[in-house]
Amino acid sequence: MTIPYPNIQPAPTISPVTPPSGAPRPRVTFLGTGYLGATYAICYAELGYEVLGFDVDADKIAKLNAGEVPIHEPGLDELLRRNLAAGRLRFSTDIAETADFGDVHFICVGTPQRADGMGADLSYVEASVTALAQQLTRKALIVGKSTVPVGTAEWVEQLVGKHTPTDLGVEVAWSPEFLQEGFAVDDVLRPNRIVVGVKSEWANAMLYAAHKGVFDLAATEDREVPLVVTDFATAELVKVAANAFLATKISFINAMAEVCEASGGDVTQLARAIGYDPRIGNRFLQAGLGFGGACLPKDIRAFQARAQELGAGEALRFLHEVDLINLRRRTRVLQLAADLLGRRSGPAGPDFSGTRIAVLGATFKPNTDDVRDAPALAVAALLAKAGADVHVYDPQGTENARRVAPELVFEDSVNDAVSGADLVCVLTEWADFRNADPVALGELAAGRKVVDGRNCLDAALWTQAGWEYRGMGRP
Repeated sequence: MTIPYPNIQPAPTISPVTPPSGAPRPRVTFLGTGYLGATYAICYAELGYEVLGFDVDADKIAKLNAGEVPIHEPGLDELLRRNLAAGRLRFSTDIAETADFGDVHFICVGTPQRADGMGADLSYVEASVTALAQQLTRKALIVGKSTVPVGTAEWVEQLVGKHTPTDLGVEVAWSPEFLQEGFAVDDVLRPNRIVVGVKSEWANAMLYAAHKGVFDLAATEDREVPLVVTDFATAELVKVAANAFLATKISFINAMAEVCEASGGDVTQLARAIGYDPRIGNRFLQAGLGFGGACLPKDIRAFQARAQELGAGEALRFLHEVDLINLRRRTRVLQLAADLLGRRSGPAGPDFSGTRIAVLGATFKPNTDDVRDAPALAVAALLAKAGADVHVYDPQGTENARRVAPELVFEDSVNDAVSGADLVCVLTEWADFRNADPVALGELAAGRKVVDGRNCLDAALWTQAGWEYRGMGRP
């Protein structure tokens, strides 16, 4: 059922509940303080909750307690320091302390792709749930937030039953997250919907109380936050279905880019024209290098793997092509680079020996330092493997990128990367790159040739400045 939240009073179908700790409102914990858990913990403290973040990584916990955010997310560092000072927020490596503290425990650990296949690795979920369950001494609600294969919540419920006494009455629920890196603070404080999968009225009431700060903020700002209360399986499927849809939309416009390249069309104008149709919309219709990051690539693969296990593999067979289209965009950049540099491609691809190439961007998207499965960094590595002398600059992702690709040369500025370059590849659409002066950069480069891997540059402006321009799916 969908319950629009009209005001700050409890929705009529949800009765108030007293947290097991006896606190006025539920005390919440977040197990796993990576991107997901750290952001939620900090933002929920900002909403007025007493919050404890748990992680086994002692260095990460020490930094958080010292007011240092381990990720780049706009606005998060200020909120961290403010709520540490207010005493509402702290972080710990002690699982017994975490179990004793919380009424609602959110599981926020990673679910990476398994090394032996496309499925999700649930070992971190199992480890955190088991460790927590063994330390619980009173009733509590364990809530999954990690993106998982459908059926995981039932499995977690069995784990909890195995490791906690029956008389404690510990319950399980699922509430997927919908964070967008670069906008995550607003996505937590002002979500466009909240989805909860529950089995009992008590779990529903506890989750409502744990989200009441979000609803109260919405009421003060004259907004509504839709609340979808559903079963375990549907709650789990919501996140992976949403990611599969977004990935499909991105790969669709990139498939259209391939057709435009073959026919002489312009995919940017095509996307604009179809985006005016309200049934389609213009979001996620930016043709370019394709999607990356910690979610979409591994989630669509895990979704396919799980569907196969359930006997519904044929239903998601199209996601395999979505994945292939996405990966093809990376090699397309090499083809454009070879065209601009006059390098022929052999069976092993083009040879860029003796060329210096500037790569602008290493993160998978702007406003983050996340380089996990980043198309920009993958292309930089492919260029280097083909013999190019690659110089990379990214406003926030250099430190993480250097750990992933130590063979590349990383520069401290756009100018340093572009100086002496025979070719410039813009592969992440940072504002620094979109707004760069092509005339000034042309004075630094050895050759005025640019591949716009994100279709984010003003092609006319760069052409007028003497650059030979190549976009993705553009004539």
